[in-house]
Amino acid sequence: MLTGQFMALLDVFIVNVAAPTIRTDLHASGAGLQLIVAGYTIAYAVLLITGARIGDLLGHRRVFLSGLALFTASSLACGLAQSTGQLIGFRFVQGAGSALMIPQVLSLIQLTFTGEARSKALSVYSAVLASGAAIGQSLGGVLVSADLFGTGWRPVFLVNVPIGLVLLAVAPRVIPADVRSAPERRRGLDLPGLLTLGAAVTLFTVPLVLGQEEGWPVWGWICLGLSAVLFGLFTVLESRLARRGGAPLVSGRVLRAPGMARAATMIGLAMAVNAGFLFSIALHLQTGLGDSALRTGLTFAVAAVFFGGVGLNWRRLPQSWHRWLAPAGFTVAALSFALLGLALRGGGHGGFALFAGLAGIGTGLGSAFSPTLTRALGKVAPQDAADASGLLATVTQLGMLVGVATLGTLFLNRLDVAGPHPAAHAFAVTAVALTVVAVAGALLGLRRDKS
Repeated sequence: MLTGQFMALLDVFIVNVAAPTIRTDLHASGAGLQLIVAGYTIAYAVLLITGARIGDLLGHRRVFLSGLALFTASSLACGLAQSTGQLIGFRFVQGAGSALMIPQVLSLIQLTFTGEARSKALSVYSAVLASGAAIGQSLGGVLVSADLFGTGWRPVFLVNVPIGLVLLAVAPRVIPADVRSAPERRRGLDLPGLLTLGAAVTLFTVPLVLGQEEGWPVWGWICLGLSAVLFGLFTVLESRLARRGGAPLVSGRVLRAPGMARAATMIGLAMAVNAGFLFSIALHLQTGLGDSALRTGLTFAVAAVFFGGVGLNWRRLPQSWHRWLAPAGFTVAALSFALLGLALRGGGHGGFALFAGLAGIGTGLGSAFSPTLTRALGKVAPQDAADASGLLATVTQLGMLVGVATLGTLFLNRLDVAGPHPAAHAFAVTAVALTVVAVAGALLGLRRDKS
């Protein structure tokens, strides 16, 4: 299950490093390239909660395998695409496959494991979920630079095909069969809620993804305003449905679980700074310092290793330390962002400070993300696993989108400032913003949950 999760997460980020090569090969316009990179993310974010409910209705293993098959087939189609339009269309299909597959992973963990085994599984899940960004860009750099058999960018998609085929053969034998005796499995899809939420998320994500490329036009701000209205309407519809005894898209029990709202906010902040940092530092290394895709990708491996290491091992610390890990992690990340901003502002690579900063960011965000996710899900009943899965997966995705749209835009806007090292200046300014957001996460983490 986690291999499927990891493979889907890679595709959110692996295309970033391949984007220049794709643009040259397919003669893609700026907007076309944006949709190639972001089409997957838009479909993925819009359909995540839908995918969670479908799994609850039809069976998590069945929907996981269906999503995996769709993702594998569309990866092959992406790798063979001959035009910008084809690649954009197949990327949307790829995102839909991920939206079916990803929520089932967390649901199956919640339903299959208990006690300490569940905590261990969630720790590995957290490490996979949050390190996918850095490893995706690392692997993308390796594959693009290798130019296997003269195929250029295509291996970043085709690499999914053999892995997906192996998983499709193995998964039915190792994932527990679906048990559909619980009445919750027969809940309807809540079509009014699905349509309203889907429209709200679409209106929110599309301007965030395309706003910078299009110069933040008026239609983008109108879409963001309408999304806020539809999110409010969604809340009203779900409350009315719950009062009538129906099955709202996200159970009220999940939203009322102790600390869930705070945990979701912290997870969103962690993913926002993670995605915003990776976006801005990748551009700085490649455009400002002239690093190759391979060197840029391998640089991110430092953060990925530390992020994954923390996610796997934080439970070994004394139990009394666990509630302090998130604020301490955000604090370490804030100090590391400040260190990198100072080290890179002169236009150089920063020497040892670059790797120390990346290690600190991986350690800090790993400490903030993994314990927060595990503690939040530990308070959710197994019958609410699908709702919690869809909610937190959507928060994770939207956090990454907001991070790139705000922090990434800040970096891009500062590139026009006159000076000897505009990219270094832009990253230094972005590092200040990253530090501020991380400090906000630390302060939020100091609050105690209400029982």
